[in-house]
Amino acid sequence: MTGVFVADVQLRWTDLDAQGHVNNVMVADYLQQARAEFMLSGDAGEMIEDGLVVVAHQISYRNPIHYSDDPLRAELWVAEVGAARLVIAYRLIQDDSLCVEARTVLCPYDFERMVPRRLTRRERGFFTAWLDENTAPLPELVARELAGRGKITPVQVRWSDPDRYQHVNNVRYLDYVLAGRVDMTSHADPSMARVAMGNADAARWLIARQDIDYLVQMMFRLEPFHVLTAPVHLGTSSIVLATEIVDPDDGIVHAKARTVLVCADEAGHKRPLPDAARAALEKLLTTQ
Repeated sequence: MTGVFVADVQLRWTDLDAQGHVNNVMVADYLQQARAEFMLSGDAGEMIEDGLVVVAHQISYRNPIHYSDDPLRAELWVAEVGAARLVIAYRLIQDDSLCVEARTVLCPYDFERMVPRRLTRRERGFFTAWLDENTAPLPELVARELAGRGKITPVQVRWSDPDRYQHVNNVRYLDYVLAGRVDMTSHADPSMARVAMGNADAARWLIARQDIDYLVQMMFRLEPFHVLTAPVHLGTSSIVLATEIVDPDDGIVHAKARTVLVCADEAGHKRPLPDAARAALEKLLTTQ
């Protein structure tokens, strides 16, 4: 391994959420930006031009990212190289603090024939040069199948959501997951709907982990897709939510996501789930 590739990712004011730090969805955008710079720096640049699909993300949020004029430091390297599959590992660092650790599974793809393809010798050589076979995998976040269960949130694909391959960009899927999560939790317990600014006793809801598997490509259309969301585990201070993005016309599941939502106090420290939220979510818990 030659070391880690470093990309400086510029922050934008629009990246911030209601709590004043970078929204969890934007982290996937930062990973994508750093990944593109990495691949365009060497013999994998043509792969971006010809076809590449994201198969899965694992994102572990360690510390909040705050707005700064200074760019975010993105470090990345290759964790695995297979015949037609590779895994990119990342660290996002701000002010010497580890904010995010993540993994992305990628697959080269032939969009003319609509099939995966094998890595070329040139591509394999590029990725192998950045390979660290000792990279520890992130713990797997497992959630049961929803099989049509959960709160349904209709989500419209925007004209700007598709990327250069004319399918919905991987980052936008997490927008849809976010919409479903906010809709489900706020309907379960209205106190979870937003940050109670200025109220020191109010619970804050932080994303600690988010994984997503991309199963079927989504295209732009006027008819909304359905985002199904349900709690599948309640801990002392955390909730595991399962999400499925489904075409209501044929039942095809386009993506499956798992999210760990943590209850915190104003200082960002874990606190027990409020009684009202726990009672409401227990009624919606999907256990089988």
